[in-house]
Amino acid sequence: MAVKRVGIKEFKDKATQLLASGEPLVVERHGKPVGFYTPIVRKDPEQRREAVERLNAAMERVAQEAGLTVEELENILLEDLD
Repeated sequence: MAVKRVGIKEFKDKATQLLASGEPLVVERHGKPVGFYTPIVRKDPEQRREAVERLNAAMERVAQEAGLTVEELENILLEDLD
């Protein structure tokens, strides 16, 4: 995706429209970047719920194959982060 470049005056005058477009922006002053806008992509709540369910099922399967409880597996994984 190409990043749209806008001058600072245009950004000031049309900020609401530019941000509503949902595309990334480079804000420039005299042709030099002074800021960036990167829109946040909102995930579908249904997709998020399904992903969490798949993760939980995978955790249960791995724990069972390793002869552990899910809590024991979580503790092992968290130890590696310390």
